[in-house]
Amino acid sequence: MNRTSFLYRNSLSITLIILMLFSLTGQFLTGLKTENKELVENGFQVLTIGEYFYSGHFIQATFENWESEFLQMMLYVLLTISLRQKGSSESKPLEGTEEVDREPIPHPKAPWPVKKGGIWLKIYKHSLSLAFALLFLISFGLHFYGSLINYNNEQSMKKETPVTAMQYLSESRFWFESFQNWQSEFLAVASIVILSIWLREKGSPESKPVDMAHDETP
Repeated sequence: MNRTSFLYRNSLSITLIILMLFSLTGQFLTGLKTENKELVENGFQVLTIGEYFYSGHFIQATFENWESEFLQMMLYVLLTISLRQKGSSESKPLEGTEEVDREPIPHPKAPWPVKKGGIWLKIYKHSLSLAFALLFLISFGLHFYGSLINYNNEQSMKKETPVTAMQYLSESRFWFESFQNWQSEFLAVASIVILSIWLREKGSPESKPVDMAHDETP
């Protein structure tokens, strides 16, 4: 592949987006089948593809996972600023400062907030964590919305009284859905931080050089 081509220079993000869309499509189709099977068993009419797209079942399942991913990335970005792990490829060195620690200097190719300065620069200096925080809050809200709809649909199937948003906020079910995803994300991050101390993957920027000592922090 031509190394100056768009595909080569963006192959990582393109591949990850394709994998995400493939998985999301699989989730949608299998989720539709699962939900319709339950509806038939309870004597209700099945959902069309369009109806399922707006259903609580699909919204809850999708944003429940996105919420935990964005929370993980936000905290990881923030925690790696000041916290260290000796020997891990995911940690900054134990001593000294890095290029990312220095104050930004305006130059011709610098992003416009750096050239502008003031409040724009202050926001831009934390724009990555702020973006993840915003995505987390949006996903959290949509997860709650979808979970509430899904819960009330189940209540209707059982001929029980639906709950309000405030009532559902205190339900253990919603928080169980969140915590079960959050803990898995933190475990995944902890795994790469710790395993990269001793294990290697030649050619990966997530790994230390194969011949680097275990106790060295790159």
